[in-house]
Amino acid sequence: MADSEAGEGQLPPLSRLALAYAPSTTRNDWFSLLTLDARLAGIVRSAREPMLAQMRLAWWRDRLNADISTWPKGEPLLARLADWGDAAGGLAALVDGWEALLGDAPLAGSALAEFARGRAGGVAALAARHGADAGIARAAAMRWALADLALHLGDPHEKAAAHGLLNEADPAGKVGGTLRPLAILAGLSERAVRTGASEALSGPGALLAAIRLGIIGR
Repeated sequence: MADSEAGEGQLPPLSRLALAYAPSTTRNDWFSLLTLDARLAGIVRSAREPMLAQMRLAWWRDRLNADISTWPKGEPLLARLADWGDAAGGLAALVDGWEALLGDAPLAGSALAEFARGRAGGVAALAARHGADAGIARAAAMRWALADLALHLGDPHEKAAAHGLLNEADPAGKVGGTLRPLAILAGLSERAVRTGASEALSGPGALLAAIRLGIIGR
């Protein structure tokens, strides 16, 4: 598989920073997962008709759950994900998570929790593929997803629900090795929530925090 650097500009800044901390053996898989996450986020963010967005998400879910030999040619992201083999099916959880955000506003706390579980399921699939602890992956990814929601939801009721779920979520502990990018994603997002920042990379201490997270995993 060709190097992913040419496509990194399509990722959000936090994802690009997290990718920089990925071990060389897992960098391509992290790039594929984060690119899929960004693609699904774009579908939901730009949705004017929820039904049309659901159809686009269903296309991705069906592809990920189907045999790789049946995947259509010409979609670069699918071509990358083909490297995952049968493990690609685990990424369908990511689609389910993003679909949970297509409900009527204000979204219930159950929908926000379903989104977080879906994102965590996708990260757990990567962890399992590389022999990392899927439990740690799920816990840290849940916290990343909920903190990310708390930062970006505009409705005050939804934002409060995301804060509440984050406060109740299990601690992740040390996140390193294969999961080092997740330490950046979760750690900086939670830091921004705690400090009242508007973005995960806001504030003079964000990059220093990223270095610490990348080195010690928390």
